[in-house]
Amino acid sequence: MSRESSSSTSSSMIKAWEATVRRTQAAKKRANSIFGTSISHADVENDDEEENDSSISVVGEVYHADKVLPNGDYYTGQWSDNFPHGHGKYLWTDGCMYVGEWFRGKTMGRGRFSWPSGATYEGEFKTGYMDGSGTYTGPNGDTYKGQWVMNLKHGHGVKNYFTGDVYEGEWRRGLQEGQGRYEWKDGNHYAGEWKNGEICGKGLFVWTNGNRYDGYWEEGFPKGNGTFKWPDGSFYVGHWSRDPREQNGTYYPSGSSPDGNLEWDPQEVYAVDLSDCRICPGEKVSILPSQKKLAVWRSSKAGDGGGERPRRMSVDGRVSVAVERPFDRMRLWDSGGGEERGLFGGREGGQEYYVGWSGEDGNRNGNGIPKGSFGQQMRVPRKTKRQGDTICKGHKNYELMLNLQLGIRHAVGRPAPAASLDLKPSAFDPKEKLWTRFPPEGTKYTPPHQSCEFKWKDYCPLVFRTLRKLFKVDPADYMISICGNEALRELSSPGKSGSFFYLTNDDRYMIKTMKKSEVKVLLRMLSAYYNHVRAFENTLVTKFYGLHCVKLMGQPIQKKVRFIIMGNLFCTEYTIHRRFDLKGSVLGRTTDKPETEIDETTILKDLDLNFIFLLQKSWFQDFCRQIDRDCEFLEQERIMDYSLLVGLHFRNTSAAGHLIPSGARTPTGDDNDGAPRLSRADMDQLLLDPSRWASIKLGLNMPARAERTVRRNDFELQLIGEPTGECYEVIMFFGVIDILQDYDISKKLEHAYKSIQYDPTSISAVDPKQYSRRFRDFILKIFAEDT
Repeated sequence: MSRESSSSTSSSMIKAWEATVRRTQAAKKRANSIFGTSISHADVENDDEEENDSSISVVGEVYHADKVLPNGDYYTGQWSDNFPHGHGKYLWTDGCMYVGEWFRGKTMGRGRFSWPSGATYEGEFKTGYMDGSGTYTGPNGDTYKGQWVMNLKHGHGVKNYFTGDVYEGEWRRGLQEGQGRYEWKDGNHYAGEWKNGEICGKGLFVWTNGNRYDGYWEEGFPKGNGTFKWPDGSFYVGHWSRDPREQNGTYYPSGSSPDGNLEWDPQEVYAVDLSDCRICPGEKVSILPSQKKLAVWRSSKAGDGGGERPRRMSVDGRVSVAVERPFDRMRLWDSGGGEERGLFGGREGGQEYYVGWSGEDGNRNGNGIPKGSFGQQMRVPRKTKRQGDTICKGHKNYELMLNLQLGIRHAVGRPAPAASLDLKPSAFDPKEKLWTRFPPEGTKYTPPHQSCEFKWKDYCPLVFRTLRKLFKVDPADYMISICGNEALRELSSPGKSGSFFYLTNDDRYMIKTMKKSEVKVLLRMLSAYYNHVRAFENTLVTKFYGLHCVKLMGQPIQKKVRFIIMGNLFCTEYTIHRRFDLKGSVLGRTTDKPETEIDETTILKDLDLNFIFLLQKSWFQDFCRQIDRDCEFLEQERIMDYSLLVGLHFRNTSAAGHLIPSGARTPTGDDNDGAPRLSRADMDQLLLDPSRWASIKLGLNMPARAERTVRRNDFELQLIGEPTGECYEVIMFFGVIDILQDYDISKKLEHAYKSIQYDPTSISAVDPKQYSRRFRDFILKIFAEDT
């Protein structure tokens, strides 16, 4: 190296050192003014001799520390095993401050977090998040006092807005949802149901002049059946809508003023009465407590040996001038934890990685299962070609596909009046069918085509049109997916029932052929199904979009093909690495394939399951409630033999295809399939903006953890294995499928026959009430709250 170059490097190092000292001294002055605590100069001037730091005193296993950290952050309080642990104060250089309880480097327990804007939160914390009971005061004067889950208002709470408005009621994921009361500054108030931060459902609105509306709402406005009353006793009853064409009702005058409001127009409620009654938007927090990372280093008093001090680095990238070592001992925590992680897992690309962790004894995983008892390191299944065979010309079902596409195009494109979500009972009548003839030469209503003549039947067309509207399916997109230029794909083999499955080219929709008995079951339960999916937006039951029949004409035997169009649960940009079909029974519930033949499309069963799924608290609560509701619905409709279809995308995989447990140190380039991930930082961004939660719904794109389980060798039919503590970060997809199997005479005979040979509780064909109970019990054992 030349002398000029050496001089330049030395000069830059000196400047960097001087800048670090200036920042540290400035932070020290700020900390003194805020905390009123004297700080030892050893933190700055004796940086390489921390053992002489007089500001640290040992009290048993807990230290008391006054620390100015290399990036300018300041901490004072209790310290244990290289973590803030106990009660302490931490001041970040950006002005954020936390005062309260800590547990191994995470805010845990009661505390107070303040922002430089003047906003404060005082209450309970859990692993870095505002979680529990607490009060938030915003910089604009808004206050919220109530329950929190992972930085979001969730549970019962009271919000006082700076405008003078007040809301008291239920919250879910940061927005008003459930029962609640909102009172405006001028005295108007609403009491009733909410959804996604808007008035939605049944409720009562009362104006200060005495007028009131009692009825149904949607997106903040009256929609559906409702009654508007005046103080004089007169009232108007009818169906409400912002569209005057859908509005209809009857005015009833009072005896005291028979002509009081005859000229009144219901649209005045939308244009005048509700014009100033807006819900105040929630404030957006600039940065969340869980995003504030700590810059802390090991103390030699905690058991570190001597030697060179590693380079220290904070989350904002600042470094102190020191020697860099291969494994920097400094920790930047982004998650709490107890155990030391790291069982050696392998070496790829010249780097080591680790695939597990041990407990304090170093030999067991914390659950008492010896290391090495997990079996071989887990791998993602081998990749396979795209699922299904394209139906091209010459395929035996090519003409059937053309007929299906022609029929769908005709059914969806047929003009129809705007339908209300409140359908008449006649719409659900099984006799409500619409036949259309499709001759090759075409008719006034159908286009010419190259297939043979066929007849097309739509079952309950108004109901399925309204279901598509309810599920927010755009008619044009629906037609393009099914009837576009791209052909359908036929899955390689029929299901156990003998039905064939077809996928659209964009994977959004699945088409299944049906037996006549299944059609009868669906039509019988259609009204209950419609009411269920309308009442519960997060229902896990299959979404149905259309029920049709094709009758081929001009043949000796006029064949009928009935089919249902459903949503495809696994339509995602993520690679689905594992698929499970779970019922909670054991007889025949294993895949008859050797491990070498299992690929990404293989459907595994109950006895193949080797995971327990850990969901974040609020999602787990939602999941439990919805499973209960869905099972009650299916039990009431005498349905059995349904299952929970689960798809897993493993977020962390090595280049060689090994699964990397959460918390393991991985080589670079470990995820080679290009699929998106959701890191903790991504999760915090979602929490900053609750509107972004729209991409994650119950059973769809759900970040979770899958904890590996192992079955005992001496218990061959153990339904659920023992947890090992080895967890994997996953994206989950799940839903309840096969909901059209009635407990008919054939299933009763099957149950009686198999009960002679096997344990009656182990077989699938059981009474719907027993099936529902067994299914729920099993599902709620393999799903758990992530604590």
